[in-house]
Amino acid sequence: MQFPESWLRSFCNPDLSTQQLADLLTMAGLEVEELQPVAPAFTGVVVAQVLEVAKHPDADRLNVCKVDAGTGEVLQIVCGAPNVRPGIKIPCATVGAELPPGADGKVFKIKLGKLRGVESQGMLCSARELGISEESNGLHILAEDAPLGVNIREHLKLDDTLFTLKLTPNLAHCLSVAGIAREVSALTGAPLTLPSIEPVKPGVDAALKVTVQAPELCGRFAGRVIQGVNPKAATPDWMVERLARCGQRPVSALVDISNYVMFELGQPSHVFDLDKIQGELQVRWAQPGETLKLLNGNTVTLDEQVGVIAAGAQVESLAGIMGGDETAVGDDTRNVYLEAAFWWPKAIAGRARRYNFSTDASHRFERGVDPAPTVQYLERITQLILDICGGQAGAVDDQILKAAERKPVTLRLSRAQRVIGMPVTLTECQTVLHRLGLPYSTVARGEDTDLVVTPPSWRFDLQIEEDLIEEVVRVIGFDKLPKRAPLAPVTPLVLPEARRSLHTVRHEVAARGYQEVITFSFVEERWEADFAGNTQPIRVLNPIASPLAVMRSTLIGSLVEVLKTNLSRKAERVRLFEVGRVFKRDATVPDSNLTVAGFDQPVRVSGLAYGPADALQWGAAARNVDFFDVKGDAEALLAPRQATFVAAEHPAFHPGRCAQVLVAGQPVGFVGELHPKWRQAYDLPLAPVLFELDASVLSQRVVPAFQSVPRMQSVYRDLALVVSDTTAHDAVIGAITQAATDGLVRGARLFDIYKPKTPVAGMAEHERSLAVRVELRDDEQTLTDERIDAAMQAVLAAVGSAVGARVRA
Repeated sequence: MQFPESWLRSFCNPDLSTQQLADLLTMAGLEVEELQPVAPAFTGVVVAQVLEVAKHPDADRLNVCKVDAGTGEVLQIVCGAPNVRPGIKIPCATVGAELPPGADGKVFKIKLGKLRGVESQGMLCSARELGISEESNGLHILAEDAPLGVNIREHLKLDDTLFTLKLTPNLAHCLSVAGIAREVSALTGAPLTLPSIEPVKPGVDAALKVTVQAPELCGRFAGRVIQGVNPKAATPDWMVERLARCGQRPVSALVDISNYVMFELGQPSHVFDLDKIQGELQVRWAQPGETLKLLNGNTVTLDEQVGVIAAGAQVESLAGIMGGDETAVGDDTRNVYLEAAFWWPKAIAGRARRYNFSTDASHRFERGVDPAPTVQYLERITQLILDICGGQAGAVDDQILKAAERKPVTLRLSRAQRVIGMPVTLTECQTVLHRLGLPYSTVARGEDTDLVVTPPSWRFDLQIEEDLIEEVVRVIGFDKLPKRAPLAPVTPLVLPEARRSLHTVRHEVAARGYQEVITFSFVEERWEADFAGNTQPIRVLNPIASPLAVMRSTLIGSLVEVLKTNLSRKAERVRLFEVGRVFKRDATVPDSNLTVAGFDQPVRVSGLAYGPADALQWGAAARNVDFFDVKGDAEALLAPRQATFVAAEHPAFHPGRCAQVLVAGQPVGFVGELHPKWRQAYDLPLAPVLFELDASVLSQRVVPAFQSVPRMQSVYRDLALVVSDTTAHDAVIGAITQAATDGLVRGARLFDIYKPKTPVAGMAEHERSLAVRVELRDDEQTLTDERIDAAMQAVLAAVGSAVGARVRA
């Protein structure tokens, strides 16, 4: 929320500097995000009046002006502004004035000079040249009653500061200048002076019947008819100034008044053109298929979850969000209907975002607007309309359908002392509650004392005891808390030896050259279809951005997007990984403290490798990363558990370069090269290689078991086996290790592959030779030649039977 300091100090003016006031608000939980001067520094600019305007003798676009700057003599100033004319009052920079820096960053000094041969004794200024507006349509014309010669900073009150507050959702009562002033008064003890509001005496009997059909949508509805208004009346300068400094552009007097009271007191309202309303008004839920053209020009289609104000079958306004274009006030408006209501926060929350926009009204109503002074604030708006636009008001129609309940909250003094960490007294707590305007009663309970607080109507956030404790400590001051180390037993959380933490897993992935990224859990729907084959993803009800509309069931899409970002910044070698949850539908998942019924939320570890296999170096020939590099990374992460890689298919991966990872026969993930069609679709010069593994499996590890050093030496025998090109390595090694050798075979390793370029005797064109080293050992006695030969014959018989292998001649 943005507002000028001067407006705040007109309600509550503590004896604090601007910076001290900002620090006070920040430490009280109302974070001041930015302090910005209303206008940059400049000097020597005064209020002046143009007396005469004549054409420059040597320039068509320049004028020679006679100007009275209140100095007692008439100045001659050459000006090129299109809107200069006799009689207007404007800012005039006299000789010696210093204007805000231009594009070059240097201060612009006004000197006595000549323009096309005509002497110029100053400069007539636009708002942009003074730095008080980005728009420049010529000279900044001042009010007719502006006193000549007065410093323009004083006249326009430019020595002011804009406060920008970053409020959390629980601070709805601070979404107005009056609400912030109430907080400042409570924090400093400075007196609070709010605008005096007197009921407007009805001058006409006109009324508009309103029926509230949905009390769960609207708890209180107030409105009145005002006849004979002048919609072309000018908004007062003081109101335009305050709205502009709140970031609000002036529209028309009727609209500006409504906006002004919203920023002043926190009550959004809406002004209807009464003559455009056909029949009575109904406050109800919309019917499916109804449409409404809004004030912003958009036409939206409604459903039964959106509240509306309608006249018969015609929808006139989105309840608590935005009015409709059909009944908007304009230059022809003569009679209006003024509405102010209390809309339940749950009925407004998220509705505007469904249509991809937000309004100041919806921002306030979905957090909670004080329902108690609705009529009082309506009277304030009415009086301003009558003062500025004229007219006569009818009686107020106030309907209270369902009052907002505030349940009492108990604050235990002993509990407050333990949570705050210092001996807060009962008197201090009572003083804080009194200054905050929180009514309470004191109840003695043994040696302890309870303060039972009934939250006022504007405090939607006070619901539990901790809320009251927070109020006490922030008013007392967080800087008053004693600085001491916490007293608590330090008990390390020791994981079982068979488990390792995800923190350790992260370190192990990073040790292999990958860099961790953290991405959103909600992704583009296209990613789910492309990389997971998921045509029915879990949708987000209120996405923060339209592309991020579904929950991810794989991390692959996020990594590919991060890769694209790196490539656009000329990165050549990229290694990324992420540890995060994915979201899948699963009817077997129950509802519990850690799970949501029907949805599985496992943690995955996914990595991506792109570009050269090694960083730039001289020791090996340059090559790009391939499937086997990433396969090795996956094996290392799963070690010492033995992983098996089985050829498989995955929507994201190349059909011939993808493997499913199995551990103890159970699937735990995939490794593969990105599918060529996705590489092309996402405009990647090379195909990255990715893996995605179940984090729960990576968190498990085998506990080392003692095994004595073998007393007998191993015997090694090499075999050259001729097999078909289609025979898998795992099939050959599996046949060797499972041969009937009474346990003598302790291992087998492939160390060479021979594929002749031209046909050779004993090998067909579709065959190759695998060189395998077989390890044999008996832990009890030395192997004899007879036993070794018998074991090797059994191995040859096993591989011949299993995969059709034969010894190369």
